[in-house]
Amino acid sequence: MTIVLLDTNVWISAFLNPYGYPAKLILLWLDEKFQVVLSPQILNEIRSVLHRPRIKNKYKIQNYEIDRFIYLLIQHGLIVFPSGKFKLCRDRRDNHLLEAVLLSKAKYLVTRDDDIKRDINLIAEMKKQNVNVTSVSKFLKKFSKER
Repeated sequence: MTIVLLDTNVWISAFLNPYGYPAKLILLWLDEKFQVVLSPQILNEIRSVLHRPRIKNKYKIQNYEIDRFIYLLIQHGLIVFPSGKFKLCRDRRDNHLLEAVLLSKAKYLVTRDDDIKRDINLIAEMKKQNVNVTSVSKFLKKFSKER
C-alpha cells in the first residue's frame, strides 16, 4: 500500500473544512486507499493548532472533537519517531517531517507549505529517496491516475 505523509497544514485544513480537497484526501485515507504516516511532532502540532483560541472560537470547536480527531489519527496512522537529528530543510521546524517521510519510506509528502514545495534542492533530495513532494490537488490527480 502507498505510504503518504500529510503535513500538519493538510490535517488542519481537512478538519476545518470538510468540503475541501484536504478533506477529500482524508476520505480516501479512511477508505484505505493509502497508508498515512504520522509522528508525535505532527500529532502535537495538530493538537496545538486546533486548541488555539482564535481557531476554536471561529470554528466553534469543542475539546472532545479535537480529542476524537487525534484518536482517529493514532488508531489508523503509521506512527514513526524522528530523532530530530535530520537537517535538510531551510526551516528547521520542518526537518521532523522529512525525517518521518524517510523513516516510513513514504512515497509522497503532501503539503500546502510553499516553502517546502518551492525548495528545489529539497525536492531534488527527496526525489533521490523516491519521495514526491506535492500539493493536495496534485496528489489527488496523481493518485487517481495510479489507481
